[in-house]
Amino acid sequence: MTGDSPPIVLTFGLFDPTGGSGLQADLLTLASMGCHGATVLTGYAVRDSATCDEVTGLDPETVSTQARMLLEDMPVAAFKIGAATRAELVSAIAEVVSDYDDVPLILAPDFTLDDEHVLSADELRESLADLLVPQTTMLIADHATLLQLAQPDSDAESPTLDSAISHILAQGCEYVLAMETGTHRHVNTLYSEEGLVRQDTWERSVQRIMGLTDTLGSAVAALLANGQEPAEAAREAQEYVFQAARAAFRPGMGAYLPDRFFWARSNDADEEGEASSLPDDPTGLPGEARH
Repeated sequence: MTGDSPPIVLTFGLFDPTGGSGLQADLLTLASMGCHGATVLTGYAVRDSATCDEVTGLDPETVSTQARMLLEDMPVAAFKIGAATRAELVSAIAEVVSDYDDVPLILAPDFTLDDEHVLSADELRESLADLLVPQTTMLIADHATLLQLAQPDSDAESPTLDSAISHILAQGCEYVLAMETGTHRHVNTLYSEEGLVRQDTWERSVQRIMGLTDTLGSAVAALLANGQEPAEAAREAQEYVFQAARAAFRPGMGAYLPDRFFWARSNDADEEGEASSLPDDPTGLPGEARH
């Protein structure tokens, strides 16, 4: 690799033909943040911006072989893992990344597509919790997903959110970025084994926006690949997602998509000095930011 090559992030995920989530969202985000994205396809969705009809997973051996070919060819600076479709794929991915334990790994699982839990089988959640979570630098998930990962057996009694986060961190995950979506705001809280690291609050769009979890995960991976510390990467990645969501557009008849190249377009509000962002010196909880 030449000295002026961008950092390389290897991302595992689904093919989304809309470009709103999955590998396409990862590639747009990584490029926007100065990284080169290499991809390993875990499956593909048959969908448009309004609904998802089908999700099909690839053969685990194909996934593993593709990943190893890339890793033997390119110096990867970070991993980002999004949606996998079944436990066997998670096992194949976990085996590959275990050989690169010095490379930061961002895990941003999503068990839903258009609010349907099509990827939430117990076996899938169990394999993620047992095989990938212990290798993870930062897990990015909403509260429901964190509860599922802490207790993947749907017949068992669900833990509290605090006990779920503590359990995940005790399994070896270094940081958990817990996402809470309220009626008017997002509250994202970063935890480590030492406890709360920072909390950021930002306005929630009134529109349904696809791909925010994938975008946030890829943004964190890009920043870690560029050498940032996890806590600062979490903050700056949220700033990026906030701006991309503010500039969201609606290409079809369904959800809006984040504009991951918002900075490359003219923006009257920005020109007038009206754009908001996460403040540098927030008040309240340590590291808290509000919009």
